[in-house]
Amino acid sequence: MFPKCNLAVTGWVWRSMRKLFLLLSLLLSHAAHLEGKKDNQFIWKPGPWGRCTGNCGPGGSQSRGLWCFHSEGWTGHPSDCDEHNRPPKERSCFRVCDWHRGLFQWEVSDWHPCVLAPPAPGLAGPRAAECVTAQHGLQHRAVRCVQKLNRTMVVNEICEHFAPQPPTEQACLIPCPRDCVVSEFSPWSACSSGCGRQLQHRTRSAIAPPLYGGSQCPNLTESRACDAPISCPLGAEEYTFSLKVGPWSKCRLPHLKELNLSGKTVLDFSSESKELVTFRHHTYKVHHHSKSWDIEIGYQTRQVWCTRSDGRNAVLSLCMQDSFPLTVQSCIMPKDCETTEWSSWSPCSKTCRSGSLSPGFRSRSRDVKHVALGGGKDCPELLKKEACIVEGELLHLCPRYSWKTSEWKECQVSLLEQQSLHWHETGPICGGGIQTREVFCAQSTPASTAQRAKEVSRPVAKTLCLGPAPSASQLCNIPCSTDCIISSWSAWGLCVHENCRDPQGRRGFRMRQRHVLVESTGPVGRCPHLVESVPCEDPVCYQWLTSEGICIPDHGKCGPGHRILKAVCQNEQGEEVSGSLCPASPPPEQMDCEIPCRMDCVVSEWTEWSSCSQSCSNKNSDGKQTRSRTILALAGEGGKPCPPSQALQEHRSCNDHSCMQLYWETSPWGPCSEDTLVTALNATIGWNGEATCGVGIQTRRVFCVKSHVGQVMTKRCPESTRPETVRACLLPCKKDCLVTAFSEWTPCPGLCPPGNATIKQSRYRIIIQEAANGGQECPDTLFEERECEDVSLCSTYRWRPQKWSPCILVPESVRQGVMGTSEACGKGVQTRAVSCISDNNQSAEMTECLKQINGMPPLVQECTVPCRDDCTFTAWSKFTPCSTNCETTRSRRRQLTGKSRKKEKCQDADLYPLVETEPCPCDVFTSHPYGNWSDCILPESRKEPHRGLRIQAGATECGEGMRFRAIACSDKNGRPVDPVHCNSSGYIQEECVIPCPFDCKLSDWSSWGSCSSSCGIGVRIRSKWLKEKPYNGGRPCPKLDLKNQVHEAVPCYSECNQYSWVVEHWSPCKIHNELRSLRCGGGTQSRKIRCMNAADGEGGAVDNSLCNQDEIPPETQSCSLLCPNECVMSEWGPWSTCPQSCDPHTTQRRTRHLLRPSVSSRTCAEDSQVRPCLLNENCFQFQYNLTEWSTCQLSENATCGQGFRTRLLSCVRSDGKPVAMDECEQRNLEKPQRMNRHCLVECVVNCQLSGWTAWTECSQTCGLRGQRSRTRFILMPTQGEGRPCPTELTQHKTCPMTPCYSWVLSNWSACKLEGGDCGEGVQARSLSCVVHNGSISPWTVRVDNALCGEMPFQDSILKQPCSVPCPGDCHLTEWSAWSTCELTCIDGRSFETLGRQSRSRTFIIQSFENQDSCPQQVLETRPCTGGKCYHYTWKASLWNNNERTVWCQRSDGINVTGGCSPQARPAAIRQCNPACRKPFSYCTQGGVCGCEKGYTEIMRSNGLLDYCMKVPGSEDKKADVKNLAGKNRPVNSKIHDIFKGWSLQPLDPDGRVKIWVYGVSGGGFLIMIFLVFTSYLVCKKPKPHQSTPPQQKPLTLAYDGDLDM
Repeated sequence: MFPKCNLAVTGWVWRSMRKLFLLLSLLLSHAAHLEGKKDNQFIWKPGPWGRCTGNCGPGGSQSRGLWCFHSEGWTGHPSDCDEHNRPPKERSCFRVCDWHRGLFQWEVSDWHPCVLAPPAPGLAGPRAAECVTAQHGLQHRAVRCVQKLNRTMVVNEICEHFAPQPPTEQACLIPCPRDCVVSEFSPWSACSSGCGRQLQHRTRSAIAPPLYGGSQCPNLTESRACDAPISCPLGAEEYTFSLKVGPWSKCRLPHLKELNLSGKTVLDFSSESKELVTFRHHTYKVHHHSKSWDIEIGYQTRQVWCTRSDGRNAVLSLCMQDSFPLTVQSCIMPKDCETTEWSSWSPCSKTCRSGSLSPGFRSRSRDVKHVALGGGKDCPELLKKEACIVEGELLHLCPRYSWKTSEWKECQVSLLEQQSLHWHETGPICGGGIQTREVFCAQSTPASTAQRAKEVSRPVAKTLCLGPAPSASQLCNIPCSTDCIISSWSAWGLCVHENCRDPQGRRGFRMRQRHVLVESTGPVGRCPHLVESVPCEDPVCYQWLTSEGICIPDHGKCGPGHRILKAVCQNEQGEEVSGSLCPASPPPEQMDCEIPCRMDCVVSEWTEWSSCSQSCSNKNSDGKQTRSRTILALAGEGGKPCPPSQALQEHRSCNDHSCMQLYWETSPWGPCSEDTLVTALNATIGWNGEATCGVGIQTRRVFCVKSHVGQVMTKRCPESTRPETVRACLLPCKKDCLVTAFSEWTPCPGLCPPGNATIKQSRYRIIIQEAANGGQECPDTLFEERECEDVSLCSTYRWRPQKWSPCILVPESVRQGVMGTSEACGKGVQTRAVSCISDNNQSAEMTECLKQINGMPPLVQECTVPCRDDCTFTAWSKFTPCSTNCETTRSRRRQLTGKSRKKEKCQDADLYPLVETEPCPCDVFTSHPYGNWSDCILPESRKEPHRGLRIQAGATECGEGMRFRAIACSDKNGRPVDPVHCNSSGYIQEECVIPCPFDCKLSDWSSWGSCSSSCGIGVRIRSKWLKEKPYNGGRPCPKLDLKNQVHEAVPCYSECNQYSWVVEHWSPCKIHNELRSLRCGGGTQSRKIRCMNAADGEGGAVDNSLCNQDEIPPETQSCSLLCPNECVMSEWGPWSTCPQSCDPHTTQRRTRHLLRPSVSSRTCAEDSQVRPCLLNENCFQFQYNLTEWSTCQLSENATCGQGFRTRLLSCVRSDGKPVAMDECEQRNLEKPQRMNRHCLVECVVNCQLSGWTAWTECSQTCGLRGQRSRTRFILMPTQGEGRPCPTELTQHKTCPMTPCYSWVLSNWSACKLEGGDCGEGVQARSLSCVVHNGSISPWTVRVDNALCGEMPFQDSILKQPCSVPCPGDCHLTEWSAWSTCELTCIDGRSFETLGRQSRSRTFIIQSFENQDSCPQQVLETRPCTGGKCYHYTWKASLWNNNERTVWCQRSDGINVTGGCSPQARPAAIRQCNPACRKPFSYCTQGGVCGCEKGYTEIMRSNGLLDYCMKVPGSEDKKADVKNLAGKNRPVNSKIHDIFKGWSLQPLDPDGRVKIWVYGVSGGGFLIMIFLVFTSYLVCKKPKPHQSTPPQQKPLTLAYDGDLDM
């Protein structure tokens, strides 16, 4: 249609258009790409995450910034970026707070083993040759952040908040690579004497494995052909032929074409009845309880061929034997263990919210449908657990538990008083004791709930409370009662009205008081009465008290005058009151007096009234007081005469009241009781707001008591001093008994209870507050018990096997095809079904039986269908009966059946026995004791069940008990049997005694001795002495002195004025010269003195020795009676006081005044005196003196606890003399405040023990070494000198020996080939039940298998494949013995505790043709203990023709290969370098070139041989010497070697002297010659013609001056 050219043009146009179209497409795609690029020019860039904020824990959140960036770097609007690719700005996080510090921590694992560090990129790894001691390595460890409570892993950021993350990697050192070390080769095996080519071999074993990258072990076998083989004649080679058995193939099912004959009937020769048995394919199914057990039976084959001794195969007919191995057999098709599907997950174990983040756990399980068969896979895990986290705020909070305590019980001092009980007689006990309380664990309740709750939380198991429990006992103190200390009585007061405000009648009282110095303490501390009174007449409440002034003359200077009287009205307390209160008119304002004139008699002033002679008036005498005055000067002529002697004394009665004092006595205060008047005021307050308490009253009785008479009428005592009989008191609050709620009932046992024992459950409650003060009493029942209801008796499960199936053989078609025989006989297998049933024969899951029974009855067993030629027998008969005699036997029989009766081989009784005999069972048992006697065990007292541990004061720890020894029971044959056959208890027992401890006994304290000082501070002592020493662990004695006594000393203080000197008035002055008319002048006067006790009311004198003899007043003194004309002065007044500083520059003064002037104009004596104040003469300083603190003093009834230390205060004068306290008090000296302080006498606490726990279960379920034990605990350790704790806190008792039954595996049998000579076979071992006593000795006796229970179903442990090498096969040797334990050491020190030991197997080549099929050699290594450090050194033999043997030796003397450093290996061949090519030269023993005999070496400067020069006359001896000397001549050539090595070793390794030694010697010799020569030139006179000495030639030096040269 178109011309050709058009077609060409059209084609060209089409081609051009196509190219244009392609170009356009490329441009469009590029434009689209650019547009896309333009669209993606903006990208999101997030910032770093900020801090986690919000609530503590997982509820936090954190945010980050987000920006839209252009690709060129500038930011754009967020809308420019793709919203779909926008990263999140917020995320949840775990916010860490400071209180999390106690919840989380870093947990690090141990460092992993050190591994070689990888080489840096581009660098080769370190060569072993470079390693000297160790090489660099790295070790790692796992670091994770965990919760402390349950070790759950959390994110690391939490722990990083508190501490940086510990490093996970660190450098370490690895020892240098150690090559494998092997032993020496064994000797070559012997060659046989036959002809043909034969091999011999030798082997070695591995001693140490390769470590740290060392070289692998070399070949452990070497083989070689035997020398000079004897060639065999053609065709007469001596070969042996062996029937070789190959391995069994896998079990397989017959093909369909092989099952055509599967329904063919065969005869079963195993039974007498010719019953036809049909082979039902290959599957045996048993339907039982709708469960199918499918056991498929297949067959397996193996090859059998004939092999020649050189390893080649031969014709089978050369190996034919009578019994040919089976080549086909029945087998069980492998089937894996089948399980059910997983059950659903159990609920999470954590069902509440707690403060911790610990998860709970949940589990699921599956059951076994049937077990693995025929070597199938074993069962997988049947239980799986995993952590679970409960989410949601609706969960209730988990209960928290904490320790709770009851209130402390009363302090029991009697617990400490176990030594003596004298306190029952001496009064109420006090001092230190022990108090206890109950400690229990209970649920913590919030404070708001606790206020509303009326009951305390019920106790729970103590294991729920964390941390240490509070103490259940403590020392306590009962305060001791002490009576108050009182002052001495005051003086009797005036006779006053009983009530001065309302005076009635003429009867009054005189009273005296004393006051309390130290108040009484304790509940029974008493104070005596403080006021005593006596009745009197004419009482006066107010009276005038006058004071006299000096006598003022009325006219002139002497004569009559008057004194001014000042009167003051005072009440009975001595206080000044208004004068109107005094009953009488005031006394006159002045009274007459007289001043003596010059010639008048002068009389002194009246003295003070003396003290009353008696404190009261009795029938015989009254109290009296006296005062006196004396005549100072006689009257002159015309003067007023002196008064008569009677007028110089005055008497008055005093204390004229009766000695029968009256006082009020009171009974102790009664208990505080309610008063109806104040009941309305009482408030309700108490422990829990219910017990009422408030104000009550106490009453007591008051009696009027007359001293020495007793109780009198009440009106006799002054009503104003009557003590109160009623006082207000605080009513003790009523405290109801508080008990906890009952605890939960103890759970009934979930497991099967043993036998028909009654199972009980119990609960208890605890008293936390005892009832007091009339509160509600505690309930009687604190412990309840009841029998468990609906105890689910656990079912016991057992296996029920069904009958075995008929014996199933290989299918006939297979048997004919493989074996060529059609007879249905031989080995087969038979199966059975096994079901699990409960004790009531109900079907159960297989898992139930597997839980209770170890193992399962076999489902498959081998069986045999007898062939025509086999012997057949009847079944065994029953055993014949046994007689009572233990020595008899019993037997059973069987008989041959059918054609077997006529066969000769069946008649062999050894192969086919027809009678079996065994000994009869014997019931004669013997027992013998074993083990040690137990500790002496005391009989247990019956105790009420109680919770917790209680201190019991009277717990018996000694006395008569029993000790036990276990017995072992065995039968007549010595086999262990249950001890019940010999003894019901399994023990023999005998009486024993635990000696009771006896404490150290001391006497009671003696009474206090008297104070060692009668004035001031002294010491009082009391003591007690040893009565009986302690023994048997009794309480030890305190520290005793040499007289076995204990002393106690306390300071004491005696009032210095308790005993004082009392003086009477001086007698009139008796003039010495009575002949004088005027009887004036000097004379003497006397007085009576006596010692009085100030505390004695009667005023009687005591012995003068009781008063201070240093202060005894003078009984006589000189006096003077002035004459009429003499000047009369008054008595000296007191000295003025010196300042307390006793400054000697100060003075003191005393004065007197003129009473009568002298007649003459003579001046009178001085009227004042002055003297300096001298310390310790007339001036004294005073200070308080303190004693040291006394020992801790207790009440008489206390033995320990709280007491007092006292110290005493006295006043001491500066000359050391003790004085009355008034002296210091008057001077207002600073007085120490604390004169006593509390102290504590440590209580002697005997060790307090809990009761024994129950006996534990036996530590062994059977055998000899079982023990039971029980323990007790120390509740309170010994304190002070208490009875020490016993060392025996645990008691042991050996268990009776029960027999142990165990399955024992026998040794492996020899490899059974079943008719073959070599190849693959089976070795077996048996499982038998034995009885033994559990000891280490291997003594066992086989017993009936039923005693061991179900046999473990593990067919694999009873059979294993094995092989017997054929002649010519290459095979592995047996394992070598384990090498000695070796440690990895560096410089003889090991850095590991476990060593390693090795063993190896190598191969034996029997034919070179089979060496390619040899197995690999095997090396095994295991850790071991007790290893040693070995070092390896090179050893070398002596050189022989420049050769020697070099080998490596271990430090224990074993020659090895490997272990020594290859770099340090000595040379085995010695060569000279460069080689000795000079004429007449050779390589010497030293490895250098030398010259032959008769030639000498001429050396170069570099030490190498230049040439050998013949020695002239070298044939004689001298030439030989020169030759040797010439060899050592070149010194200079070796100098650089000296400095190069810089080693001062004079000998070469081969023993020759080094050349530098000769050089040094020669140089030293030249220096000596030079010094001698120089000295010679210096000392010698110079000569004009001195010729120089001829030079020595070098050759001459070389040849030692030989003239023959």
